[in-house]
Amino acid sequence: MRILVINGPNLNLLGTREPEIYGSLTLQEIERRIRERGRELGVEIACFQSNHEGAIIDYIQAEQAAAQGIIINPGGLAHTSVGLRDALTGSGLPVVEVHISNIHAREPFRRRSYVAGVARGVVTGLGWRGYLAALDALAGILKEAEA
Repeated sequence: MRILVINGPNLNLLGTREPEIYGSLTLQEIERRIRERGRELGVEIACFQSNHEGAIIDYIQAEQAAAQGIIINPGGLAHTSVGLRDALTGSGLPVVEVHISNIHAREPFRRRSYVAGVARGVVTGLGWRGYLAALDALAGILKEAEA
């Protein structure tokens, strides 16, 4: 089983960008923890980050045939990108959306996500642990579907 973990714009700055909101762990540290959990679950994890919407869409299209699911933190693209939503829908894969901060407790424009409408679930406000919650849930859903 292979799950894509995709991070959008500005998430490469984790650890230094607004640590009071996003925490002090870097994206590399978070990805290491996701891969460790993946090994425990028997799941291969493929991580990707880009600040460019088109690069994320290209990655989804290039990797969708070799994956069984997607975990995505689209960052600000959650609130603006119909193209990303369409790429996720077009992949035919189950998607779990993750946000480190609680987007519902922030500015009003962050409360609407184009991705949420095509996701199996949304994890928001649990910090970096939200990725692990998403992985546990998605791996469980996929394993149940295999049985």
